[in-house]
Amino acid sequence: MGTRKTKKTRTKIVALSGALAVIGAIGTATAFGTGTQDPRRIEADGNRLTVPVAGGHAVVDVASLAVRARADDGRTWQLSARAAGNLGPADRISVHGAKATWRYAKTGLMVTASARGGRLAITVHAARKTTLKWPVTGTEPATQELQIPRGEGLSVPVTDRWWNSAAGGLAGSEAGMADGLTMPFWGMSLPSRHGASYIAESDIGTTLKFVSAHGRLHTETEHRFSPQESTNDYSVTFALTDGSPVAAARDYRAWLQDHGGIGTLREKIARNPEVGKLVGAFHTYAWGQARTSEGIRRLRALGIDRMWIGYDADGSPMDREATNLAKQAGYLVGPYDSWANAQDPASADTSVSKWPAPVWTDGCVRGADGKIVTGFGDRGCYVSSEALRQAEPHRHYLTDRTREMTANGATSYFLDVDAAGELFTDHSPAHPMPQAQDRRNRLARMAWLSGDRKLVLGSESAGSWANRVLSFSHGSGTPVDDRLWTLERDRAAWGGYTPSGAPAVFFKPVQLPTDLAKAMYDPRYRVPLYQTVLHDSVISMERWELSWSKLPDQSRARALLAMLYNVPLNLVLDQSELDRHGRQIAELQKYFEPLHKAAATRPMTDFRWLTPDHLVQRTTFGDGVLTMTANFSATSHDGLPAGCVDAVVKGGKVRRLCPEGL
Repeated sequence: MGTRKTKKTRTKIVALSGALAVIGAIGTATAFGTGTQDPRRIEADGNRLTVPVAGGHAVVDVASLAVRARADDGRTWQLSARAAGNLGPADRISVHGAKATWRYAKTGLMVTASARGGRLAITVHAARKTTLKWPVTGTEPATQELQIPRGEGLSVPVTDRWWNSAAGGLAGSEAGMADGLTMPFWGMSLPSRHGASYIAESDIGTTLKFVSAHGRLHTETEHRFSPQESTNDYSVTFALTDGSPVAAARDYRAWLQDHGGIGTLREKIARNPEVGKLVGAFHTYAWGQARTSEGIRRLRALGIDRMWIGYDADGSPMDREATNLAKQAGYLVGPYDSWANAQDPASADTSVSKWPAPVWTDGCVRGADGKIVTGFGDRGCYVSSEALRQAEPHRHYLTDRTREMTANGATSYFLDVDAAGELFTDHSPAHPMPQAQDRRNRLARMAWLSGDRKLVLGSESAGSWANRVLSFSHGSGTPVDDRLWTLERDRAAWGGYTPSGAPAVFFKPVQLPTDLAKAMYDPRYRVPLYQTVLHDSVISMERWELSWSKLPDQSRARALLAMLYNVPLNLVLDQSELDRHGRQIAELQKYFEPLHKAAATRPMTDFRWLTPDHLVQRTTFGDGVLTMTANFSATSHDGLPAGCVDAVVKGGKVRRLCPEGL
């Protein structure tokens, strides 16, 4: 629009007996031309505000914050039930073009509704500490499925008896938008190609709760307003979708591109060509002989010419000879590190928790009571990112640490926890920090590692907010159920950290309990939300303690899912693992490599179920550069045998894989 100045329509509205009455409008010229109304203009009628959105309108009841959708085809449904609790009467209601504002004096809440980017955007402001449980979504009787970005993603039938029961592990649970989900959105599907997408723009301080009522699942979102945490403003967007199981992910990808952007793998490879070695590579944590030159030669002898090789901080890193040999083979090598834990150096159980004095205990996160916040697994303390940030210019803890960890020539780095969204409020008077500052600190130091240090950076279960500063993520592919953590703490069942050359925690095969296996790995409920948003940005896979061979009963389904989503398998390797599974690993990697080279830098552009039972699925990448079809059922479908996956690279022939189980 250049520098052309225009007049804006101004509408005065007052409240009469709890309703809205339009008094008048002054001026008619807008930026859309003299006499032409802004297509984003909000219309007021009684207690209702009608907001134009892509595909129709959203109707907001200012008395209750209930929201209804009215699609262009005339279909209507509830986007949100009324807010929980008593908001009190709405007053000071005003509408100006594409924005409306009002107040709930009783609860001290100020609300702004606007038409923005084809969505309804609502921001609630509270000057004092309070909570709001809203929106309440999925209560519309026609709702069929709920999509949530738990790990890679799930689509759950809202009337399914199992998911509504304790066995499903979802009803009655909750997830933090900043740390419990990989991305801060969720979606709903209705019949006849209708649905909705919800984005919690204010993810810090916001929790999504899963509620079962009368045999139906719905969600309730709760936001905690806190001046100390700078969470006084709570913003949520509503969009109408076509009801696809990945429609909400498409909406969030579009939103993300408009808010900070998506850092693509192509851009990352252009800045650091080493990132390109991730394309076509499986990932593995190496132990014992697999870390040595002999182990590298064995991988090459199997015909594996792409691999990311990580190693634990157990005092025996890959030496320079093995690292150089791996680099010559086209592999990436990187250490495991964590800047989140500090322990007494005299008794620390891992080298990454040993810091120079006085990090332990001066650099620990402190609670509101002034006490040290105990670290993961009741070990030491959580280290304050603000304490490290303040110390770095003169103490160089992170610079020295990184230099030491990559002294063998490693060009990659796995920094645990930093991108996972576990954020802290630090009450230490020496380095106070709200959660938002913790996130900024983590982003800055990850950007330093991948930018200034030119390291191919990965982290744990990377949230979408970290996509621009790293290239791979271990864990974002796993839809973790809380019962997994209970199982992992059972060392007798899961395995511990012995023997040192092949810790049972990684190598001991485990049979998941039936309900846990269904909640995490039943392909009927798995949908590629993370890939729809970030396939061309972050190479995502499963958690490092959930290696491909750790769960034999799920090995075939997990291999099919990896190929369908065009993502690597995450492995653990030692000599015995290569003896048992080396041939299968090589076959899987050889199948995967050309497909990943074709599509790793392209977005996932389509996902669909080809059968009513959701067991035959198809994905498409880019403009059709790659199409994958997987059959998870027990019978063949359209010529594709059960337990097989077909790949078609644009212009090429069908390539089929029928992976063996373990």
